[in-house]
Amino acid sequence: MALSTTPEAPLPVGQVSRLIGGWIDRLGAVWVEGQITQLSRRPGAGVVFLTLRDPSHDISLSVTCYRAVFDQVADVVSEGARVVVHAKPEWYAPRGSLSLRAAEIRPVGVGELLARLERLKKELAAEGLFAADRKRPLPFLPQLIGLVCGRASAAERDVLENARNRWPAVRFEVRNVPVQGVHAVPAVVEAVQELDAHAGVDVIVVARGGGSVEDLLPFSDEQLVRAVAACRTPVVSAIGHEPDSPLLDLVADLRASTPTDAAKRVVPDVGEELTRVGQLRDRGLRAVTALLDREERGLAAVRARPCFERPQRMVEERAEQVDALLARGRRTFGHLLDRADSELTHTHARVVGLSPAATLRRGYAVLQHADGSVVRSPAEVGADEELRARVAEGGFTVRAVSEGGAAAGGVA
Repeated sequence: MALSTTPEAPLPVGQVSRLIGGWIDRLGAVWVEGQITQLSRRPGAGVVFLTLRDPSHDISLSVTCYRAVFDQVADVVSEGARVVVHAKPEWYAPRGSLSLRAAEIRPVGVGELLARLERLKKELAAEGLFAADRKRPLPFLPQLIGLVCGRASAAERDVLENARNRWPAVRFEVRNVPVQGVHAVPAVVEAVQELDAHAGVDVIVVARGGGSVEDLLPFSDEQLVRAVAACRTPVVSAIGHEPDSPLLDLVADLRASTPTDAAKRVVPDVGEELTRVGQLRDRGLRAVTALLDREERGLAAVRARPCFERPQRMVEERAEQVDALLARGRRTFGHLLDRADSELTHTHARVVGLSPAATLRRGYAVLQHADGSVVRSPAEVGADEELRARVAEGGFTVRAVSEGGAAAGGVA
């Protein structure tokens, strides 16, 4: 139950400590897993003091046990070992400190560690953290490389020297961290997150040399795997040697077999690139030269054609054809005109020969009534009717008389 206190009625420190102790005493014994960071076995003392730390978090607890309990595992347990402890929480009221009283200590064997890693691997794979479609390609030429490694380690030297030998202008942002032990996981996670937040870092390399299974355990920690999976910057894992395969290799965007291999995979070799550039230039030059030669041959073949070699020849041939057609047209048109003229002359002669004027010139005359109508029958002429006679040179008036009489008239 919550205590009711006021500034006027506070609880003494001793009472608070006793209350905390009472609450803790009500807790039962628990199994706790951790890594031993400190081990104190004083000669002649009947109690052994341990510090048990969570490898993934910056949390530690003090553990005490009787020497008889520790002696059972003394040959296989030392600082840095992982253990499982069956202990009961205890509160030491005079100092206000919490500790665990261990009744049994069991070392965590390699087989058990590997089994746990296999279970964790399946869980993370089921979440899709190892999927190939999550892998991001590395930049061809990173300007700034983030490197997470041990201080003054062979892995750091291998990455820096090999990368600079391949591309002297490459720059590094190095974060030296513990790469094994209880402080490794938080330090590596912090370094990776810091480099991922760095705007200039193009790729992150996490490097460590070889080691035992226990030494490489920090790089299979779930917290580190999730931190790498959340990175926006491509991450290269260069942990251990070829046979080693921590979970970091599976979640990273690229797995390098060694730190030296990581340097070769991250930056190109300037000599190889210059050679490749030279080869590509030669290849391009050959391609362009072949294209020009082919086009020149095609152009020469085109220019060798008669129409291009002497282009005016086609015009001259067409001009001759035009002249011939023009002359033919003129002849044809002349013949048509001559024939039309001849036909017109003949038609004119016939028209003239058949015209009334020609008939009159042959001595004929045309008699007309006073109204101009032509006399076609004697019956149409009355007695003493004046008629007009029309001849070739003019006309005159005549008078009709009875049959047998004479006609009189005057020239018009």
